[in-house]
Formats: sequence, structure tokens, C-alpha cells
Amino acid sequence: MAGVQTAVALRERGYDGPVTLIGAERHQPYDRPPLSKAVLLGTAESSAFDVDFEALSVELRLGLDVTGVRPRDRELDTEAGPVPYDVLVLATGAEPVTLPGADGVPGVHLLRTLDDAARLRPVLDGKRHIVVVGAGWIGAEFTTAAREADCEVTVVEAADRPFAGALPAEVATPMAHWYAESGAELLTHARVASVEPGTVTLTDGRALAADAVVVGIGARPATAWLAGSGIATGPEGAVTADDRLRASLPGVYAVGDCASFPSARYGERLMVHHWDNALQGPRTVAADIVGESHEPYDPVPYFWSEQFGRFVQYAGHHARADTLLWRGDPASAAWAVLWLRDGALVALLSVGRPRDLAQGRKLVAAGARIDTERAVDPAVPLKLTAL
Repeated sequence: MAGVQTAVALRERGYDGPVTLIGAERHQPYDRPPLSKAVLLGTAESSAFDVDFEALSVELRLGLDVTGVRPRDRELDTEAGPVPYDVLVLATGAEPVTLPGADGVPGVHLLRTLDDAARLRPVLDGKRHIVVVGAGWIGAEFTTAAREADCEVTVVEAADRPFAGALPAEVATPMAHWYAESGAELLTHARVASVEPGTVTLTDGRALAADAVVVGIGARPATAWLAGSGIATGPEGAVTADDRLRASLPGVYAVGDCASFPSARYGERLMVHHWDNALQGPRTVAADIVGESHEPYDPVPYFWSEQFGRFVQYAGHHARADTLLWRGDPASAAWAVLWLRDGALVALLSVGRPRDLAQGRKLVAAGARIDTERAVDPAVPLKLTAL
């Protein structure tokens, strides 16, 4: 997404120089969200972007691994030899974290690429017993698809609740019931000791039958290949871009999952591994490359997830919030949570309440202060709660 949108945005802003888009995968550039939904279930063969690269005069070099970069020479090292550049945009995304001890074990899968989804589709078609490691967003979406395909699913989560790394306990705990409703079994406080063909053994000695194992325990920026380049990265591996998404060396930008950026809105550096960030960031990059004046990059982070028959959306960043408000009952089909800091809305999560999300996202962007008494009434439109 980030690489394709950067190329498109450059042409939209009148850039007429050569543009080359390099990717390690051999497939035409594609969108990732459908991989855990339509592509996985076989209702769509691919999710290729509807972009005419030839008409845009964008050269695609697919199936080409980039192994390093030499900024002093302004060259990339690739399997096919050096590739020169005037401006380099890093849009390498993130790579899934693997399960220790599971590399090379037959039947262990990740879900990040089109090839991953293709390998998993026959597993679902066979209505197998699947163990999912990790009850985060990918784990929930895959479990949803697997249950739709009538597979037996056991989800293993090391924490005491799903979404432990993303949401506070009081919000995530009610969401644990979604697994049982779907017919999946969720095991919390459960850690994997070993994986062998057909069996996942937990540290407490339990052995789980597993025709397949799907690992969804997080992702890290795909930046290891930058080692020794002088391009600065943070402790989590993300390229430390500035508020124009410029990296630490001249002529180098970073956008999407592989980058972090300073947020004046939230007073900290953010690393956002979501589709919307990969859509918005390229506009800032392209504007800076062509010399257009533009606002600093400081979006309201946004993502969505379709799971267990629910449409879950989140906007903002709640890490430093001091107040949490509920709009509706989390046991119901539709509810929302608001996070405030010093009376201003900084983030919200909506389940089946897309209007709340749309209105709340605008309030977060405006830094609006909220009438808390009105905000907890789900019958009051959220936009009418601003003071």
C-alpha cells in the first residue's frame, strides 16, 4: 500500500521523473486486508490494486530482493546488481514475528502475504482442527474465517485476555466472549512450549491436536537490511522519520509500517502498523519530494477489523488518557469506548457504531473537549457532545 500510493501520489503532484517500484514478491502489488477475509475464504482470488502502472510510467521490478543500501553512493544492492536512486522511499512494511522453535515445522503458518493466504486456503477447505497462537487482531480475523469454514479452532494466548497489547483489560475482557460465541475455544494464560507435526504442547503440559498452526503474535518493521547504512532506526526497528517522513539521511524517506514519526498531537513518537497510515503517509512524502508546502504529518491513527460478525473500529491513541467512558453495554451488539485526556477526546473504539467512529475521529482531530454526561448516553450523537 505505502509504496504504491507513494508512486501514485508523485504522479498526481506532477512529478515527471522516472519512478521505480521494487518488491520482493512476484505478484502484482496488492492490498493486504482481504487476505484474512475474502482471499482466505476463496471468495476472491487476489486483491491486486486497480492501478495502471504502465499508464503512470511507473516501472515495476517484482521478485527482486533488496539486500542493502549505500546512501553515499545513492545505490541499492539487489540480487540483480546495484540500482541507483536520486530519492529513496522506504516502504518495506513489517514482517510477522515467528514462534520460537516452530521454524520449518510442517503445518505451521503465518498470514501476511498472498502466498500465505494461498497455503492456508486448503487448510480451511479441509475443515481441519487448527490451533491459533495469539489472540490479537490477526488471530481474531483468522479465527473468524476458520469458523466460517467450519474448522475447529483453539486459540492460545499467553496473556490473560485477547488484545492485551492493544487495549486495556476493562475493554478487552468483554471481547473474550466473542470466541465462545463463534464456537472457538480461547485459552488464556497459555504459553507454547513446543510444536511438532500434529501437536502443540503448552508449558503446563497440555497437548493440543493441531492439523495446522497459525501464528499471529505480532509484527516488526522490515528494516534489518538497513544495518550499516547509517539510516537511523529506533529500538523497535522502525526508521525514525521526522514530521515530513524524512529519514535521518538526505534524500531518504520512510512511510507505512516500517517508519515511526513524531506526533505533536500526542506528544510522543508513534509507530502505526495499519492500512490507513500506509494510505495517508505517501501524500506527505510525495508533497515533500516535489517541493510543495504541506502540514506536518500528524494523523489521527485509524484502523478497522471485521471479526465474529462485528465491525470494530479504532481512532486515535489512548496511551496517555486519564478518563474512560462507555457508550452502551459491551455485552450488546453495538457499543463504544471513549478515552479523554484533560477533558479532550483522544481516542475511541467502536463496535457496530460506525457513526460514532466517523464523528469521534473528527472530534479527536479538532482536539474537542467532551461533555462527559452526554457522551455516555449512546442515544446522543457523539458530535453533539463537544463543548
